[in-house]
Amino acid sequence: MSSPGAPLASSSLAAPPGPAGSLAVGDGHVLHWSQAGDAGGLPALVLHGGPGSGHSPALWRFFDPARYRVIGFDQRGCGRSTPRGETRHNTTAHLIADIEALRRHLGVDRWLVVGGSWGATLALAYACRHPGALSGLLLRGLFVPSPSELHGFFQGAAARHPEAWARFAAPAPADRRAQLLPWLTDLFAGDDVALQLRATLAWRAWEHALAGLPPPPEPTGDALQQALDRYRVMAHYLAHGCWIGAQQGAAGWGDAAGLAGLPIQFLHGSQDEVCRPAAARAVQQGLPGSRWCAVPGAGHDPFHPAMAAHMGQALAGFAAHGRFPDGLGRDEPGAPA
Repeated sequence: MSSPGAPLASSSLAAPPGPAGSLAVGDGHVLHWSQAGDAGGLPALVLHGGPGSGHSPALWRFFDPARYRVIGFDQRGCGRSTPRGETRHNTTAHLIADIEALRRHLGVDRWLVVGGSWGATLALAYACRHPGALSGLLLRGLFVPSPSELHGFFQGAAARHPEAWARFAAPAPADRRAQLLPWLTDLFAGDDVALQLRATLAWRAWEHALAGLPPPPEPTGDALQQALDRYRVMAHYLAHGCWIGAQQGAAGWGDAAGLAGLPIQFLHGSQDEVCRPAAARAVQQGLPGSRWCAVPGAGHDPFHPAMAAHMGQALAGFAAHGRFPDGLGRDEPGAPA
């Protein structure tokens, strides 16, 4: 899922922009990438959420630009990658191949991969398929695209937020509200743009409600079209369970045997209602040697002060020692090997 929080007003770790470019990856898709920090620093790839959201340089603020070479890109159909909103030739397998293509294009041997929400989902899937390309894995607010978690997001949370859910479901016909995801999938695959825009705004407001954030300002012009494109891609991925067998636990992401010995740190807000902690914890427990840290008081917002502090601490420790600090989830390791 996406992380709808607004960035902090300022940060001592905010990195100035550096080189940027584009990379054609086939099937008509062209990725936009950018980087910041020290060109000779520790390479770190930041994977954005969604699916569909696009990369935000605000996420660079967690990194020390004197130590890291921070790289981000817009996934297929997202942000400044083209064609925007395209769902053809756009699956998790395509994105994993794109990440490898970008790594080779930028001349990176191994990189720390950092992902939040859907970005954490993609990061883990990539790591399972290309473990030799990673120096570490930092997963914040892991999204588990299992049938039960998708039901929890689209239907189950209605009991806790009845008024917000009623607004979320309002664009759907009454007889489709008991199964919103299939209706949204059909809607965004069709051509009723006016109804798509209504559903886009309702979905966006629902995410903010679950994240404990105030209602977002209503976008206009191209920003509104960008939001529609974002939720078109999201509906496409969620309708297919993101092509991950998440109901199988950690095994659903792929063969994790190659991750043995790789530093893996999970950070999860204890109050996260967008991506529920219990589901992510179950995945973590299936990864021997990985570490779990529940961040007290934080929800899904990456810029919550407690979560931002934990992210900064984790990244500073990794830059200094090549591993995550023992104080982050020290007493909660993954299942024994």
